[in-house]
Amino acid sequence: MELIDNLILGFTTASTLWNLLFCLIGVLLGTLIGVLPGIGATATIAMLLPITFQIGDPVSALIMLAGVYYGAQYGGSTTAILINMPGESSSAVTAIDGYQMARNGRAGAALATAAIGSFFAGTVSTFLIALFAIPLTAIALKFGAAEFVSLMVVGLISSIALAHGSVIKAMGMVVLGLLLGLVGTDVISGAPRFNLGIREYADGLNFVAVAVGVFGIAEILRNLENEHDRSVLIKKVHGLMPTREDFRRMAAPILRGTALGSVLGILPGAGAILGSFASYTVEKRMSAHPEEFGKGAIEGVAGPESANNAGAQTSFIPMLTLGIPTNPVMALMAGAMIIQGIVPGPNVATEQPSLFWGIIASMWIGNLLLIVLNLPLIGLWVKLLTVPYYILFPIIMAFCSIGVYSVNSNVYDLYVVAFFGIFGYALMKMRCEPAPLLLGFVLGPLLEENLRRAMILSKGDPTTFITRPISATLLVLAAAVLVIVFLPAVKKKRAEVFVEESA
Repeated sequence: MELIDNLILGFTTASTLWNLLFCLIGVLLGTLIGVLPGIGATATIAMLLPITFQIGDPVSALIMLAGVYYGAQYGGSTTAILINMPGESSSAVTAIDGYQMARNGRAGAALATAAIGSFFAGTVSTFLIALFAIPLTAIALKFGAAEFVSLMVVGLISSIALAHGSVIKAMGMVVLGLLLGLVGTDVISGAPRFNLGIREYADGLNFVAVAVGVFGIAEILRNLENEHDRSVLIKKVHGLMPTREDFRRMAAPILRGTALGSVLGILPGAGAILGSFASYTVEKRMSAHPEEFGKGAIEGVAGPESANNAGAQTSFIPMLTLGIPTNPVMALMAGAMIIQGIVPGPNVATEQPSLFWGIIASMWIGNLLLIVLNLPLIGLWVKLLTVPYYILFPIIMAFCSIGVYSVNSNVYDLYVVAFFGIFGYALMKMRCEPAPLLLGFVLGPLLEENLRRAMILSKGDPTTFITRPISATLLVLAAAVLVIVFLPAVKKKRAEVFVEESA
C-alpha cells in the first residue's frame, strides 16, 4: 500500500501542466541531441544546468534533465540506424545490425524495434526504481559518517574499474577531481584554502562552470577537429510497423536486454554502454542463426536498445537513494540537486517525497511521450542530420557562456569554463576520461565532510572504518574490485571490450 500511495503522489506531482511541459521539453531535447552526433547527453545537461536556476521549481528542473538523459538514449538509435553514426556511445552496437537493416530497406522496422524495446525497458526499469527505492533508502538511513565514507570509496573505485582506457589514468582523474573539490573554504574551520587569493573562489569552483568546460566546450573542440560531411542515406522511411515474425524474434531479446541493462545500470561507470554490448554478445550466442548478426538481425537491435535504455534509467537508483552518482550524467544530476539546495541521498525520499516520487513517475510519462511523438518525427530528425556542425557550435558556445554567467553573474566563472574547456580537450587527447574527474569533484566535498565527521566522532581513531561492520564490508568490496581489475585476465578482457566499443 505504501508503494501505491507513493506512486499516486508521484503521478500527482509529475502530471501537473507545468511539469508535463518540462518533461516534454526534456525528452524532445534529449532526442534532438541524441540524433545530432557528437553532442551527447552529458555535454547537453552540463550546458542546461544554468537554466535550471531560472525554472525555479527543483522538481520541474530535474524532470527536464532526466528527460534529456533517457531521451538521448532513444535518439542515439536513430542516427545509428539511418547513417551508421551513433548519436550516443551506448547506441554503437545498434548500428551494427540496425544500419544493415536500413540498407536492406527495413529502416522503418529497425526504428520501430528500437522504439518498442526502449519503451518496454524504460517502463520496467522505472518500476524497479519504484520497487527498490524505499528499501534502499531505509538501509541508507542507518548509515553513519564512516559508512558513507566507505560507500563513496566503493563508488569511486568502481568508476575507476569501469572507466575507458588506462586504470592508472582513471585513478589520476579521480584524485584530481577530489583535489579540485578542496578549493574554497575548509568545512570545519571556515578558513580559505587553495583559492589563489581570489575571493570569488571562496565557495569553491563553480560546479556548473567546471562541468560545462570539461564536457561541453571540450566536446565542441573535439567535434570541430573531427568534423566531416554527413550523408543521410535514408531519405524517406517506410514500414514502421514490424511484422508478426519481427515481433516473435524481438520478444525474447527485449526481455533479456531489459534484465541485463537493469542490473548493469546500477553499477558505477558506463552501465548503459556495458549493458548494450553484453546484450549483443548474449543474443549472438543464443541465436539459432548467429550468421545473420552483422547483416541485419533484428535481435541485434532489440536486445542492445532495451539494455541501454534500462541501464540509463536504473542508474538513477544509487543517486536517488544513496546520493552516489554512477556516471557523469548522474553526477550532473546530483550537482543540479545540490545547487538547488537539495542534498542527494536517503533523506530526499523522506524530506521531499513529492520531488523523489515525481521524478520517478515522470519517467513513465516521458517514455510514453517518446514513443508517441518520435516515430512521427523521423522525417524531421533526418533533415536535422544535414545541418553542418560549424553552424551549430557558435550557437552552443554562446548559450554556454551566457548560461554560466547568469548563475552567479561572476566573470571568473567564464575563466573557469575556458580553462576547463581547454583542459578537458587536452585530457581527451591524452586518452584520459574526464568522467572520473567529475565524479571525484562532486563526491570530494561530501567525502571530506563525512571523513572528518567520522574522525571527530571516533576521537581520531581511524579503526572506526574497519570496526563498524557495514563500513568494513564496503571497504573490503572496494579493495576486491581494485584487485580484480588489475588481474591479467580481467585487464585483457576489459581492453578488448573498450577497443571494440571505440571501433
